[in-house]
Amino acid sequence: MSMETARLEDMGTELGKSIADSPTYQRFEETKAKVENSEEAQQRVQKFEQLRQEFMLARQTGEATQEDLHNLQNAQADLHELPVMDEFLTAQAELDAKLAAVNDAISAELAVDFGEKAGGCCQD
Repeated sequence: MSMETARLEDMGTELGKSIADSPTYQRFEETKAKVENSEEAQQRVQKFEQLRQEFMLARQTGEATQEDLHNLQNAQADLHELPVMDEFLTAQAELDAKLAAVNDAISAELAVDFGEKAGGCCQD
């Protein structure tokens, strides 16, 4: 491993640690744990996921109806109205915004969008 590669990896590790130690990430982890430990939230997640899978299959076969879509939207609304889920979604949006800002800061120095293209080649 070259010195340059080792230095870049060290900087990446330090950035990862800084993000993990940030209040935004800590809040995300706390709210995620609350959702995972909420029996009611887990039941609503399972119901939503089941309806979503059924809807996707019905859509692929051309059998999805407006009623199916409406049922899926209602299940999502039921899930999102739970206070623990609302807190989690807010924390997730805040974390996404912070990570997008980090991506923008890195990408500003590069000729590519770091988050989207640094790992790929020859994308149109």
